[in-house]
Amino acid sequence: MLNIFRMVGDVSHLASIIILIHQITVTRSISGISFSTQSMYALVFATRYIDLIFRWVSLYNFLMKVFFIGSSVYILHLMKNKYRSSDNAKLDTFPWQYLIGGSAVAALITTYSYSITEILWAFSLWLESVAILPQLDILQRTGEAQGITTHYIFALGLYRAMYIPNWLYRYFTEGRVDWLSVVTGVIQTALYSDFFYIYYTRVMRGLKFELPV
Repeated sequence: MLNIFRMVGDVSHLASIIILIHQITVTRSISGISFSTQSMYALVFATRYIDLIFRWVSLYNFLMKVFFIGSSVYILHLMKNKYRSSDNAKLDTFPWQYLIGGSAVAALITTYSYSITEILWAFSLWLESVAILPQLDILQRTGEAQGITTHYIFALGLYRAMYIPNWLYRYFTEGRVDWLSVVTGVIQTALYSDFFYIYYTRVMRGLKFELPV
């Protein structure tokens, strides 16, 4: 069910992807953008929205799923093919394999039922909660980022943060809550906490985004 929190979260998610694609195509560069993070987001969407092929929920739901899957594949195409020469692979070295493996184990432990779709759903939630780590690692190692990159990360973080009150709202209005979504959402939001603080104290005041290297 749609509510103000989910709508703000969805708009923020859409905005983050549009900002990223705009940055890549306008600057014709993927400098400072983690291919590992984008690959994991593509995997998140592919596993979460596998029900697209056999279950209809609504037109809104269908269009959002198609957009997220399609845009993630397009971003990978831009990064791996069209603008591959501008990639600084030396910075994108976070051990992403552990994130995928850990998410798979967590999914098997926390899934609501041992069906393929439920396990993949749980896996997608755990993986999404940590997929930003390679991108944050690049920021930490360089100490700075283009302004538009910080807007992308902020919008992405805001999307997941808004899903926490969304589930709480549903708990008080519908009497139900998806605790797995809440827990993974809290973890993901916590990973953004330092970024949010620096974004607020510097970027929103017109200053350059800088992290201690």
